[in-house]
Amino acid sequence: MSRSPLTWSGGGVHLVLGVGGDEPVGLLSLRPAHTGAAPADGAPGVPLVEVQALGHGRFPGSHRYADTVLGSRLRHTGHTETRTDGGRELRVEQTDPVTGLTATSVFRAADGVPAVRTWTELGTTGEEAVRVQAVTSAVTGAFLTDSGLPLEEFDLLYGDSDWVAESRWHRVPLREAGLPVTDPAVHHHASRSRFALTSRSSWSTGEHLPTGAVVARDGSWALAWQIEHNGAWHWEVGETVAGAYVALLGPTDAEHQWSTTVTAERGFTTVPVSLAVAAGGADRGVDGVFAALTRQRRTLLRRRAPGRAPDRAPRLPVVCNDYMNTLMGDPTTARLLPLVDAAAEAGAECFCVDAGWYDEDGHWWDGVGEWRPSTTRFPGGLAEVTDRIRERGMVPGLWLEPEVVGVRSPVAERLPEEAFFRRHGTRVVEHGRHHLDLRHPAARAHLDAVVDRLVDDFGIGYLKLDYNIMPGAGTDTGGTAPGEGLLEHNRAHLAWLDALLERHPDLLVENCASGAMRMDYAMLSRLHLQSTSDQQNPLLYPPIAAAAPASVLPEQAGNWAYAQPEMTVEEAVFTLATGVLGRLYLAGRLDRMDGERLGLVRGAVAAHRALLPEIADALPFWPLGLAGEPGPWVALGLRASRPGGDTLLTLWRRPGAPAELEVPVARLRGTDAVPETVFPATGTAGTAPWPLRWDADRGVLRVTCPVPAPAARVVRLRRRRPE
Repeated sequence: MSRSPLTWSGGGVHLVLGVGGDEPVGLLSLRPAHTGAAPADGAPGVPLVEVQALGHGRFPGSHRYADTVLGSRLRHTGHTETRTDGGRELRVEQTDPVTGLTATSVFRAADGVPAVRTWTELGTTGEEAVRVQAVTSAVTGAFLTDSGLPLEEFDLLYGDSDWVAESRWHRVPLREAGLPVTDPAVHHHASRSRFALTSRSSWSTGEHLPTGAVVARDGSWALAWQIEHNGAWHWEVGETVAGAYVALLGPTDAEHQWSTTVTAERGFTTVPVSLAVAAGGADRGVDGVFAALTRQRRTLLRRRAPGRAPDRAPRLPVVCNDYMNTLMGDPTTARLLPLVDAAAEAGAECFCVDAGWYDEDGHWWDGVGEWRPSTTRFPGGLAEVTDRIRERGMVPGLWLEPEVVGVRSPVAERLPEEAFFRRHGTRVVEHGRHHLDLRHPAARAHLDAVVDRLVDDFGIGYLKLDYNIMPGAGTDTGGTAPGEGLLEHNRAHLAWLDALLERHPDLLVENCASGAMRMDYAMLSRLHLQSTSDQQNPLLYPPIAAAAPASVLPEQAGNWAYAQPEMTVEEAVFTLATGVLGRLYLAGRLDRMDGERLGLVRGAVAAHRALLPEIADALPFWPLGLAGEPGPWVALGLRASRPGGDTLLTLWRRPGAPAELEVPVARLRGTDAVPETVFPATGTAGTAPWPLRWDADRGVLRVTCPVPAPAARVVRLRRRRPE
């Protein structure tokens, strides 16, 4: 049987898969629709699906998720194409003739988006069970075949993350990243090296980001990806005799103590991933491919996000929270009421009471789990505070950490043993907490009762869901491998969120995990707002806020804006500007501000609210670059997703930065644009205007900051319309 191309056009992409020829199916081409389908040259490419299974292994052996024996035996047995709501779906079936294992690769593409979402479904027609140790959601080397460029011309972009040091991006040539030059013809196979990133346990972004890209150095071609899972994952870039590849996986045996048994009665579905591509024209390089990924993320939450009907714009209220650099987990009625009043004066639409509202004695960390309001902190009842929030025209919110139960909590004894993570018959304890296993109905019933009570008793319309521990490899309750137990819990957690939002469709929910330690699109396809950091130093926040849109939609990126009464006006502007082009997440001692300073905060909120319709449709770019050590000047750009729209910039000048800066905006080269300051408003007391000059020939905004650092401005480049 000769090998032939299977060409599929879905949404804004063209796919070419190689099928037949006594070879496994390979994803040979993934191109934006405007470039047309790639010609098929008959090259086998790397297998689309790799399966590591006990009794089968790899050949040759390595640490990589490539060259698996079972994956090499898969053969195309059929495919189907269907039209879905808002896009198209392709299902490609393969079977291993030795074991009977079946692997179906599912591709879904949304109309007009140069990206595809994909995953793998395993089953078997054989009589024997297959113990699977790893299976890819996607594998492809299409970035090389499509671009026509050698591996030496590509760079790898990847991101590290940590508490208060989130979203740190790096760019390195692929050959330097871990794909050395060898001689496969002499040695009969390529190097066994790889560049790999792994997230362990349940903080999906606690060490590294599930997002990455390979980018042609000349900007002509780029492929980006994200793994959409709220738990453990692995991705790698390597090279085999069939070519270079990117492999995307959920949990694995070697990295996560995960394995599962596939039988005729029990299949397995991998975690979904998205692949986005940019090539040619203005949408190219790093900015172009992350713009494509941004479009893809909007399709993921289009029919999931709370408060959003299918054909309505999302609800994007301005949230004020009492925690960051404010009450810091020590709320009382006396402290909150003045803050509530000041937040309303500043223009907030939602007020969230953060951690500590359940605490009676100041030692709450290992006693949480019942989630009942403190009587010592709120002698008149928590309702006195939530009623005031509503009286001031805002939606009341509460902080909650639903997945944990403190070791001193009565809930720890009330729920059955099977409702908690356990290994070898012993409950997992981490940082003074047990971890609920949401596979168990008692654990889910407990959390349902908590949320329903808070909504019914206090009219809560906003929940900040935090998550501050990791339970290790997982749970072996039920006889599973620990990693399998964790994956099943992760999926039960998502199902619990889905049921919660179906039960309370008007409830808005924030995704927080020690800042941004679970910033993934399993969670964010469902939830409303992402805290981008717990960073309390306003000078260190701009690089985090500027990089966040590489991982999260701008309209979901909750950047703290915690101006303080003791700050100078320019310091306060610097701090507030951090929130304006994301989701301004208001905090700070607003209750201690004089009228002038509160007016500055009110101006930031008003500017942000006016820009929100543009932010919610904008695409990010990084005029000073996304990767590398941030400099004293930091910049984030948002451009209109439709031709002819305006461009927005936040420019932060940190200590040590020169007074003058040139900001390249290549897309506007040759365009007659007018720069204007959006925030702070012209004439704001205590601020000085920044001279802004647009050089159309070079496509550069020339900026002069006449005041000492720190200072910041939010700027619009408005296209001049013909009169």
